[in-house]
Amino acid sequence: MNTGIYLHIPFCRARCSYCDFNTYVGLDALFEPYVRALRQEILAQGAGRVEGGPMRAPAHTIFVGGGTPSLLRPDQIGSLIRACREAFNLPERCEITTECNPGTVSVDYLRALRAEGVNRLSFGAQSANPDELRLLGREHGWDEVHTAIAAARAAGFDNINLDLIFGLPNQSLQSWQRTVEAALALDPDHLSLYALTIEVGTPMHDWTRRGELPLPDPDLAADMYEFAERALGQAGFEHYEISNWCKPGRACAHNLIYWRNEPYHGFGAGAHGSTIRRRYWKVKRPADYIARIAQSMPVELGSEDVDEPTSRGETMMLGLRLLREGVDQARFAERYGAPVAHFYARALEQGVAQGLLEVTDERIRLTERGQFVSNQAMRLFLA
Repeated sequence: MNTGIYLHIPFCRARCSYCDFNTYVGLDALFEPYVRALRQEILAQGAGRVEGGPMRAPAHTIFVGGGTPSLLRPDQIGSLIRACREAFNLPERCEITTECNPGTVSVDYLRALRAEGVNRLSFGAQSANPDELRLLGREHGWDEVHTAIAAARAAGFDNINLDLIFGLPNQSLQSWQRTVEAALALDPDHLSLYALTIEVGTPMHDWTRRGELPLPDPDLAADMYEFAERALGQAGFEHYEISNWCKPGRACAHNLIYWRNEPYHGFGAGAHGSTIRRRYWKVKRPADYIARIAQSMPVELGSEDVDEPTSRGETMMLGLRLLREGVDQARFAERYGAPVAHFYARALEQGVAQGLLEVTDERIRLTERGQFVSNQAMRLFLA
């Protein structure tokens, strides 16, 4: 079982119209004290370990997310990576991802970032259509996406993801096709394609509630998804998770930890973490987080215990998102002391009868039909 480390950087230059993440604008003065506080929280995990004492806990990936981590200097991000290596036993060549916004990076910046240990980049490209980018509140244009990818390649990065969003209000199938084709022309190593979810409390939710924007068309969004699946498959990408495609060998190791329902540490303001049997989340406001760290006060805002039936159900639902791997029968039995059928015989029978699940001795995964109605398949394991 692997363990991930997630570091949350809650700063942005502007707030996107669809975003409900824990992010803030206009807090540049807090960058340095926040990095110091985040380092201190990470290092506290390794406190008390001396020669001959307890060994550092193992971890396997680092993901620096946000927000916009690329607003920080490379040496600040590097200091966080070094703190993780000091507090945890990490493989020398572990996957270390940093999210970046196009327009916030240069070749020199990315070279410095790579020198600090980052070996995977994830760019929030979202759309190649200027009108759609404006609707989303993005500050970049597609030319800046092209420039950012070129800079990343020049800096030596060979593992680059692009995030794209489909199912936008007023988005046409043709516009989405152009975005997918433009993204493929940049030759990324990984693509994450997300259907827009309009979250309560966002500007986009207010616009749709007031009738200023139409709600997304789910049937059209399904057509967009089908087009992407065909186009990316023809381009040699493996569709390994419901929303994620990669070139061979470029699946995101950090996100695989989430989909396999394995443990991960969450550090920073508003970060969430999981020990599998317990979930927790941190205080949200950066200033409060910094103050609590300075006063040696707990930054955990809340937590909840996860009983074994809930853990089993979540392992099934998350694992089914992995289209090729699915839920590994042997791994599940080792973890819960009995095979999947011991707990979910009726659910498996129903899933197979409805054409949603493929069940073998090795794994349980979605059929092609099940992929398009995945929520229906996953609900079988909620009881």
